Amino acid sequence: MNAVNSHPKSGPIMTPGEVRKRIASGAHTGTTANLAPEYVQGNLVILPKALAYDFLSFCHANPKPCPVLGVSEPGDPAIPSLGEIDIRRDIPRYNVYRDGVLAEQVTDLDGLWRDDLVSFVLGCSFSFEEPLLAEGIPLRHISEGTIVSMYRTNIDTRPAGPFSGPMVVSMRPLSPAHAIRAVQITTRFPSVHGAPVHLAEPGLLGIKDIEKPDWGDPPGMRPGEIPVFWACGVTPQAAIEQARPEICITHTPGHMLITDLLNRHLAIL
Repeated sequence: MNAVNSHPKSGPIMTPGEVRKRIASGAHTGTTANLAPEYVQGNLVILPKALAYDFLSFCHANPKPCPVLGVSEPGDPAIPSLGEIDIRRDIPRYNVYRDGVLAEQVTDLDGLWRDDLVSFVLGCSFSFEEPLLAEGIPLRHISEGTIVSMYRTNIDTRPAGPFSGPMVVSMRPLSPAHAIRAVQITTRFPSVHGAPVHLAEPGLLGIKDIEKPDWGDPPGMRPGEIPVFWACGVTPQAAIEQARPEICITHTPGHMLITDLLNRHLAIL
């Protein structure tokens, strides 16, 4: 994995702009966990304008997994409210779906960009990891440089237009005491998924094997830990499979957009 400061002690912390420059140049192609840790990271969904209203309605109907941070104008790769961003190059890796099927992964969108494309940036759980780490709550995917575990669940989202499907959750193994504190902390960050949706008992979410996530790396559960599940911004990728748009572009899970927004400004005190 080619990572920039993917571990809390691996090097100097960069600004969001510095990290985006490294991503755009191809110098960083790995996960963005713990990069520019004070700043908000976002999930990405890009759709043709004809589907943009339906997708926005889907997000508003499902604010827990799909909290909207920013929306572009059609054909404009910039989202000024989130920083000096070129959405075509500022994410390490993109998933390209055609007719609802993952067709390829790319590191830039220069050959795919169209004048009718609308970009949506959604809140990401990476943004509440800074306050968790500040409280001494260990996060294994950061300390080990892996990608957080993500799972499809049996929780249905509320449909809007052609968009529907299961909620996706991310999971972090924690001790019971750390889990309680994590609930308290993340409740203050509703615009980046907020409090967990479930604790322990993965079978109640329809997850048959906790060590076989649908996205990301196996968590490696240890004795005394419980799985703690948060709503996840990969949920739209499951909905895209149902809607089958002729083209849709998302971030590759774990490879997010780093914005200029500060995490602490999202907190509800």
